[in-house]
Amino acid sequence: MAKTSIQFKHVQKSFGDNLVIPDLSFTVGAGEFVTILGSSGSGKTTVLKMINGLLEPSAGEILIGKKTLADQDLVNLRRHIGYVVQQIGLFPHMTIAENIGVVPKMLNWTPERIVSRVTELLKLVQLNPTSFADRYPSQLSGGQQQRVGVARALATNPPYVLFDEPFGALDALTRLELQREVKRIHDSLGDKTFLFVTHDINEALFLGQRVMVMHAGRIEQFATPQEIVAHPATTFVKELLGTVRQNQELWGRDHD
Repeated sequence: MAKTSIQFKHVQKSFGDNLVIPDLSFTVGAGEFVTILGSSGSGKTTVLKMINGLLEPSAGEILIGKKTLADQDLVNLRRHIGYVVQQIGLFPHMTIAENIGVVPKMLNWTPERIVSRVTELLKLVQLNPTSFADRYPSQLSGGQQQRVGVARALATNPPYVLFDEPFGALDALTRLELQREVKRIHDSLGDKTFLFVTHDINEALFLGQRVMVMHAGRIEQFATPQEIVAHPATTFVKELLGTVRQNQELWGRDHD
């Protein structure tokens, strides 16, 4: 594996008396695309929020790069972690170019550098800069807005990008198109660590170089998609795979 990018060492997380992460340890290599698969309440979003310091672990240690989270300036860290969420969160009163340039502007980039970066990123997510830079979010489709969300997450060229079920509200065709796009972007950038949370097993297996299957705050299996399909490690993973096969059988039977 490449050098370590993100590491959890015996991390616990409680909300009051509710222990949602009992004991979590894993390592993600630099440049990996890891999907985190789990149903509601599995702890997958909590993991993302602990990585960028939005939530503090109740116990254990989190390392980002070579430094523990506790030793980092969290405001500065977050400015160097891309974050893409389902709600997108574009500022409606700002143009697309202004939305993408928000964090670079906060970091005092020159206007020329911001314009150059915005143009580069719009091309990367396959939105024509001439056509889209001066539009407003309300003038874009949901899929186009989510492309802008990805561009904004990449604005400062961060080493880490976190995705929290970003395509969950999109129609099936748009979702598939964006899955392919995000995979292409990761491949083209080469050195970015992507962590992508989803409850969709097909999405997890398609996107992830490795898939972390979570249930009740624990890791059931953390392996390549091929290994998970061929050798599911637990009953829970077998049941997950079974739902996919069952849906395929139902579809085939109903359309014979």
